[in-house]
Amino acid sequence: MGKAAACLRGVTALLFATVLCPSVRADEAPPVSPDKPAAAYVTPSRVSATIEFSIPTLARDIERDVPRRLATFDERVQCVHRRVLFFRVRANCDIEGYVERTGPISLYGRGDALIGSTPIFGAVSGQGANRFTRRIHGNAEAGVSVEAEARPMLRHDWSLDLRLSDSYHWTEPPVLHVLGRDIQLARYVEPRIREQLARVRVRAAEAVRRLDLHDKAATVWRHAFTPIELADNPPVWLQLTPQSAAFAGVRADRRVLWGVMQIEGNAATSVGVAPAPVAATPLPALGRDIEAPGKFEVILPVNIGYDFLSQKIKEVAAAELKGKLTLEDVKIYPSNGKLIVGLKIAKSTETAPDAGTWYYLSATPKIDPDTQTLQLPDLATLAAKTQALAQESGNADLIDRLRQAKILYQEAYQRLLAAANKSLTRPLKDGFRMEGHLDSATLDHIALLQNGLSIALRASGDLKILYGL
Repeated sequence: MGKAAACLRGVTALLFATVLCPSVRADEAPPVSPDKPAAAYVTPSRVSATIEFSIPTLARDIERDVPRRLATFDERVQCVHRRVLFFRVRANCDIEGYVERTGPISLYGRGDALIGSTPIFGAVSGQGANRFTRRIHGNAEAGVSVEAEARPMLRHDWSLDLRLSDSYHWTEPPVLHVLGRDIQLARYVEPRIREQLARVRVRAAEAVRRLDLHDKAATVWRHAFTPIELADNPPVWLQLTPQSAAFAGVRADRRVLWGVMQIEGNAATSVGVAPAPVAATPLPALGRDIEAPGKFEVILPVNIGYDFLSQKIKEVAAAELKGKLTLEDVKIYPSNGKLIVGLKIAKSTETAPDAGTWYYLSATPKIDPDTQTLQLPDLATLAAKTQALAQESGNADLIDRLRQAKILYQEAYQRLLAAANKSLTRPLKDGFRMEGHLDSATLDHIALLQNGLSIALRASGDLKILYGL
Protein backbone atom coordinates (compact mmCIF):
# COMPACT_ATOMS: atom_id res chain seq x y z
CA MET A 1 0.00 0.00 0.00
CA GLY A 2 2.84 2.39 0.86
CA LYS A 3 4.72 1.65 -2.37
CA ALA A 4 1.56 2.11 -4.47
CA ALA A 5 0.79 5.45 -2.83
CA ALA A 6 4.37 6.59 -3.29
CA CYS A 7 4.29 5.60 -6.95
CA LEU A 8 0.98 7.42 -7.46
CA ARG A 9 2.30 10.54 -5.79
CA GLY A 10 5.40 10.32 -7.98
CA VAL A 11 3.36 10.13 -11.19
CA THR A 12 1.16 13.03 -10.15
CA ALA A 13 4.16 15.06 -9.07
CA LEU A 14 5.79 14.39 -12.42
CA LEU A 15 2.71 15.74 -14.18
CA PHE A 16 2.87 18.97 -12.18
CA ALA A 17 6.61 19.23 -12.52
CA THR A 18 6.08 19.43 -16.25
CA VAL A 19 3.98 22.52 -15.72
CA LEU A 20 6.41 24.12 -13.33
CA CYS A 21 9.47 23.44 -15.50
CA PRO A 22 9.34 25.33 -18.81
CA SER A 23 11.74 22.89 -20.47
CA VAL A 24 9.24 20.00 -20.31
CA ARG A 25 6.99 19.44 -23.33
CA ALA A 26 3.27 18.70 -23.15
CA ASP A 27 1.77 15.29 -23.84
CA GLU A 28 0.89 14.34 -27.35
CA ALA A 29 -2.90 14.02 -27.63
CA PRO A 30 -4.08 10.44 -28.36
CA PRO A 31 -6.15 10.19 -31.58
CA VAL A 32 -9.92 10.43 -31.50
CA SER A 33 -11.14 6.90 -32.26
CA PRO A 34 -14.71 6.14 -31.11
CA ASP A 35 -16.44 2.77 -31.03
CA LYS A 36 -18.68 2.00 -33.96
CA PRO A 37 -22.30 2.55 -32.92
CA ALA A 38 -24.52 -0.53 -33.03
CA ALA A 39 -27.39 -0.45 -35.52
CA ALA A 40 -29.59 -1.96 -32.81
CA TYR A 41 -29.29 -3.58 -29.40
CA VAL A 42 -30.94 -7.00 -29.65
CA THR A 43 -31.89 -9.35 -26.83
CA PRO A 44 -34.28 -12.31 -26.46
CA SER A 45 -37.48 -11.25 -24.76
CA ARG A 46 -40.98 -12.38 -23.81
CA VAL A 47 -44.38 -10.72 -23.91
CA SER A 48 -47.38 -11.90 -21.92
CA ALA A 49 -50.74 -11.87 -23.72
CA THR A 50 -53.88 -12.05 -21.60
CA ILE A 51 -57.40 -12.35 -22.99
CA GLU A 52 -60.14 -11.71 -20.44
CA PHE A 53 -63.81 -12.62 -20.58
CA SER A 54 -66.75 -11.81 -18.35
CA ILE A 55 -68.03 -15.00 -16.72
CA PRO A 56 -71.58 -13.61 -16.18
CA THR A 57 -71.74 -12.71 -19.88
CA LEU A 58 -70.58 -16.21 -20.82
CA ALA A 59 -73.20 -17.71 -18.48
CA ARG A 60 -75.97 -15.67 -20.12
CA ASP A 61 -74.76 -16.76 -23.54
CA ILE A 62 -74.91 -20.43 -22.53
CA GLU A 63 -78.26 -20.01 -20.78
CA ARG A 64 -79.77 -18.45 -23.88
CA ASP A 65 -79.33 -21.80 -25.65
CA VAL A 66 -80.61 -23.96 -22.78
CA PRO A 67 -84.45 -24.12 -22.56
CA ARG A 68 -86.24 -23.70 -19.26
CA ARG A 69 -88.13 -27.01 -19.66
CA LEU A 70 -85.50 -29.61 -20.23
CA ALA A 71 -87.65 -32.69 -20.83
CA THR A 72 -91.15 -34.18 -20.70
CA PHE A 73 -91.96 -37.86 -20.58
CA ASP A 74 -94.98 -40.15 -20.90
CA GLU A 75 -94.18 -43.82 -20.39
CA ARG A 76 -95.88 -47.04 -19.38
CA VAL A 77 -94.07 -48.95 -16.68
CA GLN A 78 -94.79 -51.98 -14.50
CA CYS A 79 -95.67 -50.34 -11.27
CA VAL A 80 -97.06 -53.35 -9.32
CA HIS A 81 -95.53 -56.76 -9.16
CA ARG A 82 -96.47 -58.55 -5.94
CA ARG A 83 -98.37 -61.46 -4.45
CA VAL A 84 -101.72 -60.69 -2.82
CA LEU A 85 -103.11 -63.73 -0.96
CA PHE A 86 -102.97 -66.53 -3.51
CA PHE A 87 -102.68 -64.25 -6.52
CA ARG A 88 -99.67 -62.68 -8.23
CA VAL A 89 -100.63 -59.12 -9.18
CA ARG A 90 -98.93 -57.40 -12.08
CA ALA A 91 -100.07 -53.93 -12.99
CA ASN A 92 -98.83 -51.30 -15.41
CA CYS A 93 -98.95 -47.57 -14.81
CA ASP A 94 -98.73 -44.61 -17.12
CA ILE A 95 -96.01 -42.28 -15.87
CA GLU A 96 -95.93 -38.72 -17.08
CA GLY A 97 -94.21 -35.58 -15.99
CA TYR A 98 -91.52 -33.02 -16.76
CA VAL A 99 -88.11 -31.79 -15.72
CA GLU A 100 -87.23 -28.11 -15.87
CA ARG A 101 -84.72 -25.56 -14.64
CA THR A 102 -85.95 -23.54 -11.72
CA GLY A 103 -83.12 -21.03 -11.69
CA PRO A 104 -80.42 -19.45 -13.85
CA ILE A 105 -77.19 -21.14 -14.81
CA SER A 106 -74.59 -20.12 -12.25
CA LEU A 107 -71.03 -19.87 -13.53
CA TYR A 108 -67.91 -18.89 -11.62
CA GLY A 109 -64.19 -19.50 -11.65
CA ARG A 110 -62.00 -21.27 -9.15
CA GLY A 111 -58.28 -21.48 -9.85
CA ASP A 112 -57.86 -23.00 -13.29
CA ALA A 113 -61.42 -24.38 -13.40
CA LEU A 114 -64.77 -23.00 -14.50
CA ILE A 115 -67.66 -24.25 -12.34
CA GLY A 116 -71.30 -24.25 -13.46
CA SER A 117 -74.48 -25.33 -11.70
CA THR A 118 -78.24 -25.07 -12.03
CA PRO A 119 -81.19 -26.37 -9.96
CA ILE A 120 -83.70 -28.71 -11.61
CA PHE A 121 -87.23 -29.59 -10.48
CA GLY A 122 -89.19 -32.61 -11.61
CA ALA A 123 -92.90 -33.45 -11.24
CA VAL A 124 -94.19 -36.98 -11.92
CA SER A 125 -97.63 -38.54 -11.75
CA GLY A 126 -98.59 -42.18 -12.24
CA GLN A 127 -101.91 -43.93 -12.78
CA GLY A 128 -102.98 -47.48 -13.47
CA ALA A 129 -103.00 -48.30 -17.14
CA ASN A 130 -106.16 -50.49 -17.40
CA ARG A 131 -109.65 -50.77 -15.94
CA PHE A 132 -108.48 -52.99 -13.12
CA THR A 133 -105.71 -50.62 -12.00
CA ARG A 134 -107.06 -47.23 -12.97
CA ARG A 135 -107.78 -46.40 -9.35
CA ILE A 136 -104.09 -46.79 -8.62
CA HIS A 137 -102.54 -43.34 -8.77
CA GLY A 138 -99.89 -41.22 -7.16
CA ASN A 139 -97.80 -38.07 -7.53
CA ALA A 140 -94.17 -37.24 -6.82
CA GLU A 141 -91.87 -34.26 -6.94
CA ALA A 142 -88.09 -34.24 -7.01
CA GLY A 143 -85.16 -31.86 -6.92
CA VAL A 144 -81.86 -32.28 -8.73
CA SER A 145 -78.69 -30.20 -8.50
CA VAL A 146 -76.61 -30.34 -11.68
CA GLU A 147 -72.94 -29.35 -11.57
CA ALA A 148 -70.32 -29.13 -14.29
CA GLU A 149 -66.60 -28.42 -14.17
CA ALA A 150 -64.45 -27.34 -17.12
CA ARG A 151 -60.67 -27.05 -17.21
CA PRO A 152 -60.09 -25.28 -20.55
CA MET A 153 -56.89 -25.97 -22.44
CA LEU A 154 -55.66 -24.75 -25.81
CA ARG A 155 -54.55 -27.40 -28.25
CA HIS A 156 -51.54 -26.83 -30.51
CA ASP A 157 -53.88 -25.86 -33.38
CA TRP A 158 -55.48 -23.17 -31.14
CA SER A 159 -58.74 -25.09 -30.78
CA LEU A 160 -60.13 -25.15 -27.25
CA ASP A 161 -60.60 -28.32 -25.26
CA LEU A 162 -63.04 -27.60 -22.43
CA ARG A 163 -62.27 -30.86 -20.63
CA LEU A 164 -65.83 -30.73 -19.28
CA SER A 165 -67.17 -33.12 -16.68
CA ASP A 166 -70.65 -32.99 -15.18
CA SER A 167 -72.60 -34.68 -12.44
CA TYR A 168 -75.90 -34.41 -10.65
CA HIS A 169 -77.37 -35.54 -7.37
CA TRP A 170 -80.90 -35.79 -6.11
CA THR A 171 -81.82 -33.42 -3.36
CA GLU A 172 -85.21 -35.19 -3.25
CA PRO A 173 -85.48 -38.34 -5.40
CA PRO A 174 -88.80 -39.02 -7.21
CA VAL A 175 -90.76 -41.81 -5.50
CA LEU A 176 -94.31 -42.90 -6.41
CA HIS A 177 -96.34 -44.53 -3.61
CA VAL A 178 -98.73 -47.16 -4.99
CA LEU A 179 -100.55 -49.81 -2.92
CA GLY A 180 -98.20 -49.17 -0.05
CA ARG A 181 -95.22 -49.70 -2.27
CA ASP A 182 -92.55 -47.15 -3.23
CA ILE A 183 -91.76 -47.02 -6.93
CA GLN A 184 -88.39 -45.38 -7.65
CA LEU A 185 -88.80 -43.21 -10.72
CA ALA A 186 -85.21 -41.94 -10.97
CA ARG A 187 -84.36 -44.59 -13.57
CA TYR A 188 -87.08 -43.20 -15.84
CA VAL A 189 -86.14 -39.56 -15.34
CA GLU A 190 -82.34 -39.79 -15.38
CA PRO A 191 -81.95 -40.74 -19.08
CA ARG A 192 -83.71 -37.50 -19.97
CA ILE A 193 -81.46 -35.54 -17.64
CA ARG A 194 -78.34 -37.13 -19.15
CA GLU A 195 -79.64 -36.39 -22.62
CA GLN A 196 -80.09 -32.74 -21.75
CA LEU A 197 -76.68 -32.52 -20.09
CA ALA A 198 -75.11 -33.76 -23.31
CA ARG A 199 -76.90 -30.96 -25.15
CA VAL A 200 -75.72 -28.42 -22.57
CA ARG A 201 -72.13 -29.61 -23.12
CA VAL A 202 -72.51 -29.04 -26.85
CA ARG A 203 -74.00 -25.58 -26.30
CA ALA A 204 -71.29 -24.61 -23.82
CA ALA A 205 -68.62 -25.61 -26.34
CA GLU A 206 -70.39 -23.54 -29.01
CA ALA A 207 -70.56 -20.53 -26.67
CA VAL A 208 -66.82 -20.79 -25.95
CA ARG A 209 -66.03 -21.14 -29.66
CA ARG A 210 -67.91 -17.90 -30.24
CA LEU A 211 -65.28 -16.23 -28.05
CA ASP A 212 -62.98 -16.75 -31.06
CA LEU A 213 -59.72 -17.23 -29.19
CA HIS A 214 -57.74 -17.95 -32.35
CA ASP A 215 -58.71 -14.65 -33.94
CA LYS A 216 -57.92 -12.70 -30.76
CA ALA A 217 -54.56 -14.46 -30.38
CA ALA A 218 -53.75 -13.64 -34.01
CA THR A 219 -54.57 -9.97 -33.33
CA VAL A 220 -52.27 -9.96 -30.28
CA TRP A 221 -49.54 -11.49 -32.44
CA ARG A 222 -49.88 -8.75 -35.08
CA HIS A 223 -49.87 -5.97 -32.47
CA ALA A 224 -46.58 -7.27 -31.07
CA PHE A 225 -44.83 -6.39 -34.37
CA THR A 226 -45.70 -2.68 -34.14
CA PRO A 227 -42.63 -0.44 -33.42
CA ILE A 228 -42.81 1.56 -30.18
CA GLU A 229 -41.08 4.90 -29.61
CA LEU A 230 -39.77 4.56 -26.06
CA ALA A 231 -38.30 8.09 -25.81
CA ASP A 232 -38.06 11.17 -28.02
CA ASN A 233 -34.88 12.98 -26.90
CA PRO A 234 -32.99 11.30 -28.36
CA PRO A 235 -35.48 9.05 -30.19
CA VAL A 236 -35.25 5.48 -28.88
CA TRP A 237 -37.26 2.80 -30.70
CA LEU A 238 -38.31 -0.72 -29.74
CA GLN A 239 -39.02 -3.32 -32.41
CA LEU A 240 -40.33 -6.70 -31.29
CA THR A 241 -40.03 -9.68 -33.61
CA PRO A 242 -42.17 -12.54 -32.24
CA GLN A 243 -41.06 -16.05 -33.12
CA SER A 244 -43.08 -18.49 -31.03
CA ALA A 245 -46.11 -18.72 -28.75
CA ALA A 246 -46.85 -20.93 -25.74
CA PHE A 247 -49.98 -21.49 -23.65
CA ALA A 248 -49.59 -20.45 -20.01
CA GLY A 249 -52.93 -21.66 -18.73
CA VAL A 250 -56.34 -20.38 -17.73
CA ARG A 251 -57.19 -18.57 -14.54
CA ALA A 252 -60.55 -17.51 -13.17
CA ASP A 253 -62.20 -15.83 -10.24
CA ARG A 254 -65.84 -15.15 -9.44
CA ARG A 255 -66.39 -12.86 -12.40
CA VAL A 256 -63.47 -13.03 -14.82
CA LEU A 257 -62.00 -15.82 -16.93
CA TRP A 258 -58.65 -15.14 -18.54
CA GLY A 259 -56.32 -17.15 -20.70
CA VAL A 260 -52.61 -16.39 -20.82
CA MET A 261 -50.05 -17.05 -23.51
CA GLN A 262 -46.41 -16.14 -23.90
CA ILE A 263 -44.97 -14.62 -27.05
CA GLU A 264 -41.23 -15.12 -27.36
CA GLY A 265 -38.85 -13.47 -29.79
CA ASN A 266 -36.29 -10.68 -30.06
CA ALA A 267 -36.48 -7.12 -28.75
CA ALA A 268 -34.34 -4.69 -30.75
CA THR A 269 -33.64 -1.17 -29.45
CA SER A 270 -32.29 1.50 -31.77
CA VAL A 271 -31.48 5.20 -31.44
CA GLY A 272 -32.41 7.74 -34.09
CA VAL A 273 -34.86 7.28 -36.93
CA ALA A 274 -37.71 4.78 -36.69
CA PRO A 275 -36.74 1.25 -37.74
CA ALA A 276 -38.04 -0.19 -41.00
CA PRO A 277 -41.36 -1.99 -40.38
CA VAL A 278 -41.14 -5.74 -39.85
CA ALA A 279 -43.88 -7.65 -41.65
CA ALA A 280 -46.02 -9.65 -39.23
CA THR A 281 -45.83 -13.39 -39.74
CA PRO A 282 -48.88 -15.69 -39.42
CA LEU A 283 -49.77 -16.91 -35.94
CA PRO A 284 -47.75 -20.11 -35.42
CA ALA A 285 -48.92 -23.33 -33.81
CA LEU A 286 -48.71 -23.33 -30.04
CA GLY A 287 -45.51 -24.63 -28.52
CA ARG A 288 -45.25 -26.58 -25.30
CA ASP A 289 -47.29 -25.39 -22.33
CA ILE A 290 -45.52 -23.32 -19.67
CA GLU A 291 -46.30 -22.53 -16.04
CA ALA A 292 -46.17 -18.73 -16.44
CA PRO A 293 -44.87 -16.14 -18.92
CA GLY A 294 -41.23 -15.14 -18.57
CA LYS A 295 -39.84 -11.67 -18.00
CA PHE A 296 -39.82 -8.95 -20.63
CA GLU A 297 -36.30 -7.70 -21.32
CA VAL A 298 -35.08 -4.80 -23.40
CA ILE A 299 -31.77 -2.97 -23.69
CA LEU A 300 -32.02 0.72 -22.83
CA PRO A 301 -29.12 2.89 -24.05
CA VAL A 302 -28.41 5.68 -21.55
CA ASN A 303 -26.33 8.37 -23.28
CA ILE A 304 -23.91 10.47 -21.19
CA GLY A 305 -22.40 13.37 -23.13
CA TYR A 306 -18.66 14.06 -22.92
CA ASP A 307 -19.43 17.68 -22.02
CA PHE A 308 -21.30 16.44 -18.93
CA LEU A 309 -18.39 14.18 -17.94
CA SER A 310 -15.88 17.00 -18.54
CA GLN A 311 -17.78 19.30 -16.20
CA LYS A 312 -17.87 16.67 -13.44
CA ILE A 313 -14.14 15.93 -13.80
CA LYS A 314 -13.41 19.66 -13.80
CA GLU A 315 -15.28 20.11 -10.52
CA VAL A 316 -13.23 17.38 -8.83
CA ALA A 317 -9.88 18.48 -10.26
CA ALA A 318 -10.39 22.19 -9.59
CA ALA A 319 -11.23 21.46 -5.97
CA GLU A 320 -8.04 19.41 -5.58
CA LEU A 321 -5.54 21.82 -7.17
CA LYS A 322 -3.67 24.10 -4.79
CA GLY A 323 -0.87 26.60 -4.71
CA LYS A 324 0.73 27.68 -7.96
CA LEU A 325 -1.44 25.67 -10.39
CA THR A 326 -4.85 26.26 -11.93
CA LEU A 327 -7.06 24.04 -14.08
CA GLU A 328 -7.90 25.92 -17.27
CA ASP A 329 -9.92 23.29 -19.14
CA VAL A 330 -10.94 19.63 -19.38
CA LYS A 331 -11.79 17.63 -22.46
CA ILE A 332 -12.92 14.02 -22.71
CA TYR A 333 -13.11 11.86 -25.83
CA PRO A 334 -12.79 8.21 -26.95
CA SER A 335 -9.61 6.63 -28.29
CA ASN A 336 -9.35 2.95 -29.23
CA GLY A 337 -11.58 1.64 -26.47
CA LYS A 338 -10.29 4.00 -23.80
CA LEU A 339 -11.73 7.18 -22.36
CA ILE A 340 -9.18 9.99 -22.66
CA VAL A 341 -9.22 12.71 -20.00
CA GLY A 342 -7.32 15.84 -21.02
CA LEU A 343 -6.35 18.35 -18.32
CA LYS A 344 -5.11 21.80 -19.28
CA ILE A 345 -3.01 23.05 -16.37
CA ALA A 346 -1.33 26.44 -16.02
CA LYS A 347 0.67 28.31 -13.44
CA SER A 348 -1.43 30.76 -11.50
CA THR A 349 0.88 33.56 -12.58
CA GLU A 350 0.12 33.02 -16.28
CA THR A 351 -2.52 35.38 -17.63
CA ALA A 352 -2.38 34.83 -21.41
CA PRO A 353 -5.60 33.51 -23.02
CA ASP A 354 -3.78 30.39 -24.27
CA ALA A 355 -1.88 29.81 -21.05
CA GLY A 356 -1.53 26.24 -19.86
CA THR A 357 -0.41 22.87 -21.14
CA TRP A 358 -2.50 19.79 -21.97
CA TYR A 359 -1.82 16.51 -20.19
CA TYR A 360 -3.69 13.31 -20.94
CA LEU A 361 -4.88 10.38 -18.87
CA SER A 362 -6.77 7.27 -19.99
CA ALA A 363 -9.30 5.00 -18.28
CA THR A 364 -11.84 2.24 -18.81
CA PRO A 365 -15.18 3.42 -17.37
CA LYS A 366 -16.78 1.25 -14.69
CA ILE A 367 -20.56 1.31 -14.21
CA ASP A 368 -22.53 0.41 -11.08
CA PRO A 369 -26.20 -0.05 -12.12
CA ASP A 370 -27.34 -0.31 -8.49
CA THR A 371 -26.07 3.14 -7.50
CA GLN A 372 -26.31 4.45 -11.09
CA THR A 373 -22.79 5.85 -10.96
CA LEU A 374 -19.75 5.91 -13.24
CA GLN A 375 -16.12 5.71 -12.08
CA LEU A 376 -12.66 5.71 -13.66
CA PRO A 377 -10.85 3.32 -11.30
CA ASP A 378 -7.87 2.61 -13.58
CA LEU A 379 -7.19 6.21 -14.58
CA ALA A 380 -3.51 6.46 -15.60
CA THR A 381 -1.26 9.20 -16.94
CA LEU A 382 0.03 9.36 -20.51
CA ALA A 383 2.64 12.03 -19.61
CA ALA A 384 5.69 12.53 -21.79
CA LYS A 385 8.82 11.01 -20.40
CA THR A 386 10.80 13.79 -18.87
CA GLN A 387 13.80 13.98 -16.66
CA ALA A 388 12.41 16.98 -14.82
CA LEU A 389 12.74 16.82 -11.13
CA ALA A 390 9.30 16.66 -9.41
CA GLN A 391 8.74 19.55 -7.13
CA GLU A 392 6.59 19.64 -4.08
CA SER A 393 3.29 21.09 -5.23
CA GLY A 394 0.75 19.84 -2.73
CA ASN A 395 -1.22 18.10 -5.53
CA ALA A 396 0.06 14.53 -5.28
CA ASP A 397 -3.41 13.01 -4.66
CA LEU A 398 -5.20 14.51 -7.68
CA ILE A 399 -5.28 11.36 -9.82
CA ASP A 400 -6.35 9.27 -6.86
CA ARG A 401 -9.23 11.67 -6.24
CA LEU A 402 -10.27 11.42 -9.89
CA ARG A 403 -10.21 7.63 -9.65
CA GLN A 404 -12.46 7.68 -6.61
CA ALA A 405 -14.92 10.21 -7.99
CA LYS A 406 -18.44 8.84 -8.55
CA ILE A 407 -20.34 10.51 -11.38
CA LEU A 408 -24.11 10.06 -11.16
CA TYR A 409 -26.00 9.24 -14.35
CA GLN A 410 -29.21 8.63 -12.37
CA GLU A 411 -31.11 11.56 -13.87
CA ALA A 412 -30.54 10.41 -17.46
CA TYR A 413 -31.45 6.81 -16.59
CA GLN A 414 -34.60 7.70 -14.66
CA ARG A 415 -35.73 10.03 -17.44
CA LEU A 416 -35.34 7.28 -20.05
CA LEU A 417 -36.97 4.67 -17.80
CA ALA A 418 -39.98 6.89 -17.09
CA ALA A 419 -40.43 7.66 -20.80
CA ALA A 420 -40.18 3.95 -21.68
CA ASN A 421 -42.74 2.91 -19.05
CA LYS A 422 -45.11 5.61 -20.23
CA SER A 423 -44.78 4.46 -23.85
CA LEU A 424 -45.26 0.79 -22.96
CA THR A 425 -48.67 1.51 -21.42
CA ARG A 426 -51.06 2.58 -24.16
CA PRO A 427 -54.26 1.67 -25.99
CA LEU A 428 -54.12 -0.46 -29.12
CA LYS A 429 -56.65 -1.06 -31.86
CA ASP A 430 -59.55 -3.53 -31.85
CA GLY A 431 -60.22 -3.27 -28.11
CA PHE A 432 -56.70 -4.32 -27.09
CA ARG A 433 -54.34 -2.45 -24.81
CA MET A 434 -50.72 -2.70 -23.72
CA GLU A 435 -49.42 -2.44 -20.17
CA GLY A 436 -45.70 -2.46 -19.48
CA HIS A 437 -43.41 -1.69 -16.58
CA LEU A 438 -39.63 -1.97 -16.35
CA ASP A 439 -38.36 -2.06 -12.78
CA SER A 440 -34.74 -3.27 -12.73
CA ALA A 441 -31.62 -3.13 -14.86
CA THR A 442 -28.18 -4.71 -15.16
CA LEU A 443 -25.22 -3.60 -17.23
CA ASP A 444 -24.98 -5.14 -20.70
CA HIS A 445 -22.04 -3.20 -22.13
CA ILE A 446 -20.50 0.26 -22.56
CA ALA A 447 -19.74 1.94 -25.88
CA LEU A 448 -17.51 5.01 -26.28
CA LEU A 449 -19.21 6.81 -29.15
CA GLN A 450 -18.35 10.00 -31.00
CA ASN A 451 -20.55 12.33 -28.95
CA GLY A 452 -20.79 10.54 -25.66
CA LEU A 453 -20.64 7.41 -23.61
CA SER A 454 -23.50 4.93 -24.19
CA ILE A 455 -24.42 2.75 -21.21
CA ALA A 456 -26.46 -0.20 -22.51
CA LEU A 457 -28.59 -1.42 -19.61
CA ARG A 458 -30.55 -4.67 -19.77
CA ALA A 459 -33.87 -3.59 -18.25
CA SER A 460 -36.42 -6.19 -17.20
CA GLY A 461 -40.03 -6.19 -16.08
CA ASP A 462 -43.40 -7.11 -17.55
CA LEU A 463 -45.03 -6.33 -20.87
CA LYS A 464 -48.63 -7.44 -21.37
CA ILE A 465 -51.04 -7.17 -24.25
CA LEU A 466 -54.56 -7.35 -22.85
CA TYR A 467 -58.04 -7.81 -24.24
CA GLY A 468 -61.27 -7.64 -22.33
CA LEU A 469 -62.36 -6.09 -19.07
